[in-house]
Amino acid sequence: MEKREFSPWKWQDERSYAQSVEVKNHTSTLYCSGQAAIDSSGISSNEDMESQLRLAIANLDEVITHAGYEKQGIVRLTVYTTSNEELWPLWPILQDWIAKHNIKTALTLLQVTKLYETLKVELEATVVK
Repeated sequence: MEKREFSPWKWQDERSYAQSVEVKNHTSTLYCSGQAAIDSSGISSNEDMESQLRLAIANLDEVITHAGYEKQGIVRLTVYTTSNEELWPLWPILQDWIAKHNIKTALTLLQVTKLYETLKVELEATVVK
């Protein structure tokens, strides 16, 4: 698999993403449903944004690994949140996970009015290998 990122600017580098990602010669694609702070019993968290972000990352990590893919293969990541103001100071948590797995991805952050039940953040990914 060949994977290259393209960004005409440098400012997004500090935010841990690329403006676009090209993938050639890959063998398969995994489309992950949005992963949020839902425990293994299916119970939605009512914890704070940081706790929910950490669990959402852990759940996404588990889904990707369980399917036999690597986090480095993430080419598209969409982050949904009910509050950019609450999430933004916690962004380094996501950036650390991205850096740890050498992820080079296109990324979109969206603030939405409501997520399922008590959820505050959800991560949706496309992964290739």
